Amino acid sequence: MLSFEEAKARLETAGQSHVLQFWAELCAEERDTILEEISQLQPEELLEHCRSSLEVCVKVTKKHFRCGVMKVQELGLLQISRGRVAVLLLAGGQGTRLGVSYPKGMYNVGLPSGKTLYQLQAERIQKVQELAKVKHGCKCTVPWYIMTSEFTLGPTENFFKDNEYFGLCPSNVVMFEQRMIPAVGFDGKIILEKKSKIAMAPDGNGGLYRALVDNKILEDMERRGVEYLHVYCVDNILVKLADPDFIGFCVNKGADCGAKVVDKAYPAEPVGVVCRVDGLYQVIEYSEIQPETSELRGPGGELLFSAGNICNHFFTLGFLKEVAEKFECQLKQHVAIKKVAFVDGEGNLVKPTKPNGIKMEKFVFDVFQFSKKFVAFEVLREEEFSPLKNADGAPLDTPTTARRSLLVQHYRWALAAGASFLDEQDKPIPSKHSMAPNEDPPAICEISPLVSYFGEGLERFLEQKKLKSPFLLDENEAKNLVQTT
Repeated sequence: MLSFEEAKARLETAGQSHVLQFWAELCAEERDTILEEISQLQPEELLEHCRSSLEVCVKVTKKHFRCGVMKVQELGLLQISRGRVAVLLLAGGQGTRLGVSYPKGMYNVGLPSGKTLYQLQAERIQKVQELAKVKHGCKCTVPWYIMTSEFTLGPTENFFKDNEYFGLCPSNVVMFEQRMIPAVGFDGKIILEKKSKIAMAPDGNGGLYRALVDNKILEDMERRGVEYLHVYCVDNILVKLADPDFIGFCVNKGADCGAKVVDKAYPAEPVGVVCRVDGLYQVIEYSEIQPETSELRGPGGELLFSAGNICNHFFTLGFLKEVAEKFECQLKQHVAIKKVAFVDGEGNLVKPTKPNGIKMEKFVFDVFQFSKKFVAFEVLREEEFSPLKNADGAPLDTPTTARRSLLVQHYRWALAAGASFLDEQDKPIPSKHSMAPNEDPPAICEISPLVSYFGEGLERFLEQKKLKSPFLLDENEAKNLVQTT
């Protein structure tokens, strides 16, 4: 750990000597805490971080840009069966907008089963392993890497332990922590949230590339024989982990980098756009697109920039290593203007009512520009994208909309498998094969990922069955249905 003199010299180099202004008032434990934080901050990086934070606060730039044989599922399952595929979850953010004090993956949206996002994802991993085993006759493992932050690591570890890793082998669930970086005020000075603590924030999901090196994750992947990574964000209730179609498509195309996209619902939808900028693929965040640009349409009335990014990516291990070794330092810093609690000059805690701080972050997709072979893979929104971001009461991306998306999907699967539904009085519920975006299904049906990964194989359980709503098809119910056939 640094001494006081060393810490003071380091901060003075970066123009941040105010961080130690309350030193005389701190107890020994508090002094150790802040010295440990300062020891993690390299002077040159800190100077550049604060300089760039101040610069983006006062500078607005405008961008001009232009958008620029095996069945793939079988190929994907083959790679999975050979142990070449891993999934990597980005789970460093807090559930602030959702209104909870725990990681989003622990959230229960109110499904009949009561399953959380983490449980749904763990069970999808188990099922895709089983599908690959059935197809190719060998037991296989899809390692699950979970990038957390200082805020989410402890709760996530405890949650998995308490739930016995949802049936997965603990050694195949690898959690690691991304870096934390200081929040900076509009004057370019680091913000103190306590007399003895710097206000810190995760360095964005683009902090992945540095975290892979800091935590020796790339070496772990190499040791396990992993060649392909499916990287995704925690809050999408419909995510297909290690999706064989996506993996197979990217491998078949010889891609080193890929992204799933959905057709934007409307011009101002708050999702980034995958397009080409000066000949290079990248994502332009919705906050960085001029309104008149997002409204542009083609000859048929379709949106010109319509490829919505859903934080669902493919990388080869070789590409990740190259990014970590050569390009990580070139990633753009994005600015987020936030309300950051702080202590004033007298040491009083202040909770601002208006934004007062800058949190700089990198985005995971900013590496697309370094790809030698990039591919986009368009999927249907209703099948693969329903994020959980806001508390109920907001118009979009709430527990209600996420729950509805899953239940509508499973209802459609049941109908496609030949099932029909009865109400509580055993009267038939008329089947409805298409629904409006905000419409609940006529019957409630939830299907466990342990029974079906993505709607496959349900005929043996559901064909010509009359199901009473609400209906939960888990492993036990599946066995009962087979026995009564």
